[in-house]
Amino acid sequence: MTMDTHSVLVVTKDSKISSLIGSMLIAPMFETQIVSSFSEARRKCAEFAFNIIIVDFADGEGTDFATDISSSSSTILLLCPNHHFEQVSYKVESFGIITVPTPFDQFYFYNMIKVAIAVQYKVMVLSSQTTKLKEKMEEIRTVNRAKMLLMQNLNMTEQEAHRYIEKESMDRGLKKTALSEQIIITYSS
Repeated sequence: MTMDTHSVLVVTKDSKISSLIGSMLIAPMFETQIVSSFSEARRKCAEFAFNIIIVDFADGEGTDFATDISSSSSTILLLCPNHHFEQVSYKVESFGIITVPTPFDQFYFYNMIKVAIAVQYKVMVLSSQTTKLKEKMEEIRTVNRAKMLLMQNLNMTEQEAHRYIEKESMDRGLKKTALSEQIIITYSS
């Protein structure tokens, strides 16, 4: 899948909805899979991370499924009958689920897909930033632990330990985290 292709899972028992969505979300822009059972949808979600998941309300069963999978990085659209829209929307919006009232016209639905794509791009950027921050925090923890061990075992001050790690990492051509890990192995007991 490239950045320009979006993986979509459609979960509906309604053949009208599946054929309408299937005719709108076509290759090469979309890789669309349509399933009619929530158990099959759960299996597919466990095997693959979809960009967008479109879930039919299905007498409330769709709401439960959507909230169950809401912790994934997928953008979830819940198709909900107009007469349940306010109640269901209120219930699922705190899970980050976008509610789409049914019946809908194609123009409206296509615009909701565009919103889902925009949300998906934003999720990818934020996920990448979060990963980088976690890595940086882990590097800081490792270096701080190494400094603490140098201070305890070699009676260095915090500044001396910091300078030692910086100088040794430059002299040996190592990253500070790699040198810090060596220090931790050497002085941990």
